[in-house]
Amino acid sequence: MFGRLTSFQDSLLDEFWRLHQEMDEMLGDGLSSAGGIRSAPRGTFPAVNVIQTPAEVQVYLFAPGVDPKKLDVSAQRGLLTVSGERNIPVHDEATYYRQERFSGEFRRAISLGDDVDPDKVEAKYRDGILQIQVRRRESAKPRQVEIH
Repeated sequence: MFGRLTSFQDSLLDEFWRLHQEMDEMLGDGLSSAGGIRSAPRGTFPAVNVIQTPAEVQVYLFAPGVDPKKLDVSAQRGLLTVSGERNIPVHDEATYYRQERFSGEFRRAISLGDDVDPDKVEAKYRDGILQIQVRRRESAKPRQVEIH
C-alpha cells in the first residue's frame, strides 16, 4: 500500500526536478547566484564539486559506474555541459522494494563565467570521478603592475 504512494511521490518529485534542470539548461543557469555555481538538491546525479583558483576552474563529477565512452563534455561561452548515461542491469524477475541508484541519461550544465577559455579544457575519468580543468584566459588573470 505505502509502496505505491512512495513511488508516486518519488516520480512526482523526479518530474519537478527534471523541469528544474530543463529551465537551467534553457536559461544557461543564468538565474543562479555566485557566478552560476550553486548547489543542486541532494540526490542529483552526478554530484558536482566546483573549485576556483586564479588560474583555472576545476570541476569534479562523481559518476561511479559510468562508462567513460558514454560521457560528453563541452564548453562554450562560459558554460560547461556534461552529459552521459549510466546503465544498471535490470532483473526482470526481481521486485525492487527501493531503488535509489540512478540509471539512465543525465545532463549537468555549469556556468563558469566569461573569463574561462573554452579552448583550454582537459578532462580525465578515474575511479568513478570525472575531473575537468578549465583554464582562465590570460587576459583574465591578475597582472602585477610595476610602480615607477
